[in-house]
Amino acid sequence: MTEEGKLKAPARIIRKNTFGSSNRRLWRYGPLIIWASLIFIGSSDLLSGSHTGSLLLRPLHWLFPGASIETLQAIHLLIRKAGHLTVYAVLALLAARAFRTSSRELLRAHWFWASLLFVIVYSLSDEFHQSFVPTRGASLFDSLIDSFGGLTALALLAFRLRVRSPRISKA
Repeated sequence: MTEEGKLKAPARIIRKNTFGSSNRRLWRYGPLIIWASLIFIGSSDLLSGSHTGSLLLRPLHWLFPGASIETLQAIHLLIRKAGHLTVYAVLALLAARAFRTSSRELLRAHWFWASLLFVIVYSLSDEFHQSFVPTRGASLFDSLIDSFGGLTALALLAFRLRVRSPRISKA
């Protein structure tokens, strides 16, 4: 084998591994980025309370014909807050999925706290974004609901992982 042939072989292997690594990274972080983008879009005027109210109040009135408008508005509010909780629970699970399989040891070792920190920071930035949307308002209460949704999902995942693979104690 010539000296030139020896130098070309490792370069091809490196290129192949680099492509595979970036492909895995996209698979790992892509769903998280897409979901975060959907949350950002939902924080615009598109899903403001004034728009979802007109969509939800009619079906709620049909389901509960004897309910007062105040009761229907309270149910609408509860549905919106449950949406906050659920959307950020999914965000937390996608962050945990990305961080648990990260190529960075620090993220793999501390996936729970990294995921929770990501959810908290993103929920605060989301509320900051909403402060610039005329039909929306920034609310720390919503950010607390978002963070609680993320914390709940992460706690359930951590519990599930511990039950599935308990540590073997040294006897």
